[in-house]
Amino acid sequence: FWFGCDGQTGVKSFLARFMKLKTAIILVGGKALRMRPVTEEIPKTMVEVAGKPLLYWILKWLKLNEIEKVVLGVAHKKEIIIDYVEKNDFGLTIACNDHSEAEETGDAIRLAIERQKVTDDVFLVMNGDELTDVSLKNFLLFHMMHKPVVTLMSIPLRSTYGVIAIDGNNTVTDFKEKPVIEGHFMNAGIYIFTQEIRKYLPSKGSIEKMTFVQLAKEGKLKAFKYFGFWATADTVKDIAQIEQYADVLKQLHGEK
Repeated sequence: FWFGCDGQTGVKSFLARFMKLKTAIILVGGKALRMRPVTEEIPKTMVEVAGKPLLYWILKWLKLNEIEKVVLGVAHKKEIIIDYVEKNDFGLTIACNDHSEAEETGDAIRLAIERQKVTDDVFLVMNGDELTDVSLKNFLLFHMMHKPVVTLMSIPLRSTYGVIAIDGNNTVTDFKEKPVIEGHFMNAGIYIFTQEIRKYLPSKGSIEKMTFVQLAKEGKLKAFKYFGFWATADTVKDIAQIEQYADVLKQLHGEK
């Protein structure tokens, strides 16, 4: 979990005025086995934090950042998600794309692009369990300045364990509880894609294990470093931790 300012400076207002992300693809079809038994009855994106489903906060954030169209890649417990977006108005055009037959994330994204006719030159792709307050205008500005096939949002890597320094006599000389690992960043699961991504999407396999590996080899993958609020929900324990930031979510969207 990260909270602070994004550190982006010198944003060129003239360029930002004419650049805009209009479409977002959100993958919400996974079985979320690490969050069982909660996800045996509902999809992970419908697990509540701060009194609302994860999906609620994601859609509110997308609307705040002027996204117009959202494609939800659904599969596991898809009826619950479809019913939810049909009964709630977020001021967005929302389409649900059933990728139940997909072979991991590469295929799921490809099916969403093809079936829902995502033709934008650039578009957002993300997992349905990520929460953040990042400005998509700043994210897009970075992408347009560097022009890769994919820009991924990255955050500082924090150890999930205490880290110790040991001298030659096996004496602990320093102890840091779950510190930030200086100089290392992790994938935040939020991306900007260009249409060139199509030729890199595997019919079977994940973008993390295949697509990004290849793009990195070709120098076509960039990282947007973000130091602001970001949280992800992988386990039941994560949900409890995200609740600590309930006020952040509510304040961001003007809710009490």
